[in-house]
Amino acid sequence: MNGVLIVTGASAGIGAATARMAAFSGWQRIVVHYGKDKDGAETTAAMVESMGAQAYLVQADVAKPKAIEKMFAKLRDLKPGPVGLVNNAGIVSPHGSIADLTPDRVEKVFSVNVFGAIEVARQSVMLMREWNQGGSIVNVSSAAARLGSANQYVDYAATKGAIDTFTVGLADELAPEGIRVNGIRPGLIETDIHAKGGEPDRLDRLAPSTPMGRAGTAEECAEAILWLLSERASYVTRSILDVAGGR
Repeated sequence: MNGVLIVTGASAGIGAATARMAAFSGWQRIVVHYGKDKDGAETTAAMVESMGAQAYLVQADVAKPKAIEKMFAKLRDLKPGPVGLVNNAGIVSPHGSIADLTPDRVEKVFSVNVFGAIEVARQSVMLMREWNQGGSIVNVSSAAARLGSANQYVDYAATKGAIDTFTVGLADELAPEGIRVNGIRPGLIETDIHAKGGEPDRLDRLAPSTPMGRAGTAEECAEAILWLLSERASYVTRSILDVAGGR
């Protein structure tokens, strides 16, 4: 597959796992996007190339529309092909209750998780239309969209609820063009997002309570994402797949 796979937030966690595994799924050109963690992104890119695919390292603050626009201007220099987007970049603030959800905090989380994700999708669709070789989008939501994350980070959960709605609406809009749009909702996954949210022991505390009795891995999420992107899921759109161990 001589397509271009764009993975935002590919310096760590689910994004990094998806970029690494994409070469095994036939993607020959993989855009490794990062916001701040250049070292992590370079490690991901090196692993991608070690598996025979081409890696394109790009930096952009997805909270800034102009930065996203510049990133896609660079991508237009690539040889056209089918486009895949893994809309993964996201942030979480430290856990807290409603009293902690100040306007500045909420704006920061929404600027990346919602406004940035929508602009990345918009730019990707524009690229798909220009190249006219098809495409597929997978938005990375969270089980928090269903659970609400009370007393943890309701603002983060709200952003993922918005992503779920955006996924459904965009899928309906783009289906006539042959562009599929799906999402995944990861549950308790072994990534560093829990430490960033101020709860490094969160998995140890909550994972045993899931029906499967354990946390998931970034690789398990990547498998779901890459299936949704692939032709094996050619009749799947407007779907949001829970990767949450039954939680």
